[in-house]
Amino acid sequence: MTFAKKTVDTRSMARRIRRHIVQMTHRGRSSHVGSGLSIADIMAVLYGKILKVDCKNPMRDDRDRFILSKGHAGAAVYATLAESGFFPVDWLKDHYKNGSIFSGHVSHKGVPGVDFSTGSLGHGLGVAAGMALSAQRTDRDYRSFVVLSDGECDEGSIWEAILFASHHKLNNLIAIVDYNKIQSLARVDETLTLEPFSEKWRAFGWNVAEINGHDHDELYNAFEQAIASRNNPSVIICHTIKGKGVSFMENSVLWHYRYPHDGEELNTALAEIDSEEKDI
Repeated sequence: MTFAKKTVDTRSMARRIRRHIVQMTHRGRSSHVGSGLSIADIMAVLYGKILKVDCKNPMRDDRDRFILSKGHAGAAVYATLAESGFFPVDWLKDHYKNGSIFSGHVSHKGVPGVDFSTGSLGHGLGVAAGMALSAQRTDRDYRSFVVLSDGECDEGSIWEAILFASHHKLNNLIAIVDYNKIQSLARVDETLTLEPFSEKWRAFGWNVAEINGHDHDELYNAFEQAIASRNNPSVIICHTIKGKGVSFMENSVLWHYRYPHDGEELNTALAEIDSEEKDI
């Protein structure tokens, strides 16, 4: 049984994901709109072109595994899964409401297509490495993908997992860093600088690509090259803009925790996202 061939317009998909994120965080009065917007293009290319997943059978044993280690951007995952057919888009209206399956930090409980619940930073890469090692030792050909935040890379557990993956030559593991350079309360370089970032990953034995995380062609090519690796795990460092797609949210620490309020904020955000579609 093979996976269906994908012919998705990923740029249009990313625009829809951004629109959902803004609406979901607004309705639920939840946080992390900026964190979700920065990975919309990454998510669209992954689910629109790259991942071997089956929305009709989300738990297929031969599916690729995906973990959002930066679990606070859960709205982006839910929106992507809805747009990919895992459940009706209308379900997103319950995001962050009491009793909803769509918690603010991504949860697998009751949500088709989510492999692992996250939110406590620093753990997703280790889990993805464990999944990749399991596939390697049981001769299965699925791959493990994990999206990390840049601020999350302050965590020692991340670097332990980086060492582990390189030691075991997990060529079926692909890490994606959302390098938007802003973490919860300040810029990354003011909190704990990561540079020289790519050189550190290389020193730990990883294949490294450094790209524009909003350029769909660069994303696709980087994923294809990582998949083709036969020796080492791969990391794709994606230079992104926090709040991408909404001018007053871009590159602003404020929008890590704030949600778009009724009136001008919400209307302007949606209008700017919709105008982006006209340029595609």
